[in-house]
Amino acid sequence: MDDAKVKAENVIGGPLESCCTSPMTGFYRDGSCHTGPQDRGVHVVCAQLTDAFLRYTKAQGNDLSAPQPLYNFPGLKPGDKWCLCAARWKEAMDDGVAPPVVLASTHKAALQHVSLEDLKAHSV
Repeated sequence: MDDAKVKAENVIGGPLESCCTSPMTGFYRDGSCHTGPQDRGVHVVCAQLTDAFLRYTKAQGNDLSAPQPLYNFPGLKPGDKWCLCAARWKEAMDDGVAPPVVLASTHKAALQHVSLEDLKAHSV
């Protein structure tokens, strides 16, 4: 694991904790919301998915509930935890359907897109 991943911080100033390993999440599919130059979507918000959010993101053109076997993606269901794109989470928040956030597992890079106050207001 590279130094950036080892030293990654969460939005509350501690070490970045794992988000979910079943299903395996994260841009790097390592269970954590690590980010790097290749992660153009900034998949850094660890969220516990809701039915409302899954319907919302599908309507926006990103169907997270449909399995994609070609990409070894099982499809997600309400209750699953997943590293979401920070901009999509904020968009969902602005539209009133943001899923709850796990602060200890949300990378500090999320703060470039959304405020800590908003994340705390939606924390698990």
